[in-house]
Amino acid sequence: MKKKTDLDVLISSQQTELDAVLLYKELAKLMDNEEDRKTLLSMAADEGRHASILKEYTGAPLKPNDTLAKAAAALYKLGGKKLLFPFMSEFEIKSFFSYKKFFVDYPEITRIASDEIRHGHLLSNMMK
Repeated sequence: MKKKTDLDVLISSQQTELDAVLLYKELAKLMDNEEDRKTLLSMAADEGRHASILKEYTGAPLKPNDTLAKAAAALYKLGGKKLLFPFMSEFEIKSFFSYKKFFVDYPEITRIASDEIRHGHLLSNMMK
């Protein structure tokens, strides 16, 4: 199996960030709690900034894919926050570690990584 290059990983991350914009916007529509809705929309904006930062490094003109957003919305409708948000929180926090190896060569990625940790905590707090 061929090892992914840094550029491949950054392009994949850029796509994930773009997809997360749609994910958080879709979930925000489903929230009854106004504070949760605003938090998710803020996270969507963060993810959009992340995708823009990554595009500066990759130059890749990607388009968001709504498959993840639709799946997450369906899971939310089935089980609410307690079903969906633990997985999302864990994914956000793990993203920090995926980005960590790029900190030296791509300094703006440190901002992305710290946002991902914050997003994980925000999602955990919304479950309470």
